[in-house]
Amino acid sequence: MRYSLYLNNDTLQMNYSLYTNIDQKKCKNSIDINLYFFKYWEMINNMNLNRKPIVGIVSKHFLKDEIRPNMFIRDEIKQAIFDNGGIAIGILLPKDEKIDVEDQWKNNLNDVEYKNLISQINLCDGILFQGGGACDNYEMIVARYCYDNNIPTLGICCGQNVMVRALNGTTKLIDNPERHNTNDLYAHSVKIMNHTKFSNIIKKEEIQVNSRHKKIVNSYSNLVVNCISDDGYIEGLEAPDKTFYMAFRFHPESLCKLDKYHKKIFEEFLKACQNKE
Repeated sequence: MRYSLYLNNDTLQMNYSLYTNIDQKKCKNSIDINLYFFKYWEMINNMNLNRKPIVGIVSKHFLKDEIRPNMFIRDEIKQAIFDNGGIAIGILLPKDEKIDVEDQWKNNLNDVEYKNLISQINLCDGILFQGGGACDNYEMIVARYCYDNNIPTLGICCGQNVMVRALNGTTKLIDNPERHNTNDLYAHSVKIMNHTKFSNIIKKEEIQVNSRHKKIVNSYSNLVVNCISDDGYIEGLEAPDKTFYMAFRFHPESLCKLDKYHKKIFEEFLKACQNKE
């Protein structure tokens, strides 16, 4: 079947000219439309193959009450995406009502707000939940959507709380915060569990990590533990049946410029984003 039956030859010539920088006047009408069509789509496909993965970083509100509230994305987080071959953009709450929650959350968005949120997610190849003191209710809505739709997802510190809570898990305060809430470059080691996606990434039984948190996972569902701290706390979780749904208590974004194992977390996350179907 010849594509000239369905496609406008002038339009294809214009697009061919656009993507080859050839003057449209020099594109002869005698060129077979089939060849034109396939050449055009070959160029489009090559552009898609060379496109960097887009990661939506879920924005958070500052903890303090403000007359004019602000949302933020941490510099280390966005830079880890840029430095490892991705493009970072922000995911924003599509309403002006901030609701901080603990383990209990619900979808409090109306139809328009929910569609606006999902439209943002669908611009991206993957989603990242950053650290911070509190969880905004809408973060769990995003995490649940990502889980249900197998969208590559990475959670860090408070982002782990978000991803656990999205699957009806719970958190609790840690018993020894003095050891786990420190600005030391490295705070302790974590043991990596065999036969997990994380072990396939790191290919090592133990790594050193930092620690800046006051909460830990208390219960979880649909996830498996992929690493634990040297004093027995859950440090990492993953969904074994998803392409990439991983959440860590430590902060790899603070170490990825100097530690190859923390860098691998972002590299593999972005690889999953690049290959997202």
